[in-house]
Amino acid sequence: MLKYLLEKEFKIFLRNPFLPKLMIIMPFVVLAIFPLVANMDVKNIDIAIVDHDKSPYSRQLTDKVLASHHFSLSATFNSYEEALQSIEDDRSTMILEIPAHFEKELIREGKAKLFVATNAVDGVKGGLGGAYISAIISDFNQNIRTELIDATAIARISQTGILSSFRYNPNLSYKYFMIPALMTMIMAMFCGFFPALNIVEEKQNGTIEQMNVTPMSRSVFILSKLIPHWVVGFVAINICMLVAWLFYGFLPKGSLITIYIFALVFIFTFCGLGLVVSNYASTIQQAMFIMFFFVSTFIFLSGLFTPYTNMPEWTQMISRISPLRYIMEAMRLVYLKGAVFKDMVPLFLSLCTLAVFFNGWAIISYRKRV
Repeated sequence: MLKYLLEKEFKIFLRNPFLPKLMIIMPFVVLAIFPLVANMDVKNIDIAIVDHDKSPYSRQLTDKVLASHHFSLSATFNSYEEALQSIEDDRSTMILEIPAHFEKELIREGKAKLFVATNAVDGVKGGLGGAYISAIISDFNQNIRTELIDATAIARISQTGILSSFRYNPNLSYKYFMIPALMTMIMAMFCGFFPALNIVEEKQNGTIEQMNVTPMSRSVFILSKLIPHWVVGFVAINICMLVAWLFYGFLPKGSLITIYIFALVFIFTFCGLGLVVSNYASTIQQAMFIMFFFVSTFIFLSGLFTPYTNMPEWTQMISRISPLRYIMEAMRLVYLKGAVFKDMVPLFLSLCTLAVFFNGWAIISYRKRV
């Protein structure tokens, strides 16, 4: 019985003029474009300079700021009010105001004040811009300090050196953080929406009645719906890994077998969720909206863009029901850190629990009505 049901499901899928093409095109488009678009590395922040001092030190500071790839000069102004108007007109994002007598105060008193104003409508851009310019000013202070203190005095001053080493992502490339998460999101889209539309489509076409009069059990029926979409999910993850290698030269540092084991359980989990939605929905529109609600909620709770540890504690507790949370963490650990299976046993057990829960729910919620 299962053999003929699977044959039917695969024929329906392959005869569809749209779905097989989508299964191939979507991973290529998402993996090729989205990591470049959804990049949290902030560059070319428009900054307005107001230099009241016009001294060698003020010009040196200005040149140091503009030499950074994080900033680009929008304009120089003679007053703070003019620079503020450029922010109002969206021509600038930040203002650096250098007061008069900046160099004299720096030489005579060993300190001087600067004023930095940031447009915080875009909180990420404003916050990172402030952090970047603070680091540049700190480096400028060190250079000026070296110039103003003689070599003998410098030798007597205790100094602490900092040598940073960024493990697993040495260049802090945001796309390497995003790509494993995008792979799991694509699997979720395929393995969530396709099963969610499957049973409800048979309801609308009237073919579900023919299935209900057969002597098959509910578990066999649900399994016949799961296996084809499990194959679709596996094809999708392989295409995603191929695109990550072709476009970005990004290969997992860990074992492919570990990725496949986690992908297998995750695909069954999300397919089970899709079938639960399909069992309860009466129309295709209902199934699409319900599945969209679950997928979008799970994505927000998964830590796709920011770590889920930054969420409030009550939100972290709710995120435990999101299969995406566990698969994204596992994919990032395998791709970036080279983690082995024994390092991720708690993640695997959590995924297995959700797989049993959703697929068991799918079997129980399916009712054979003759």
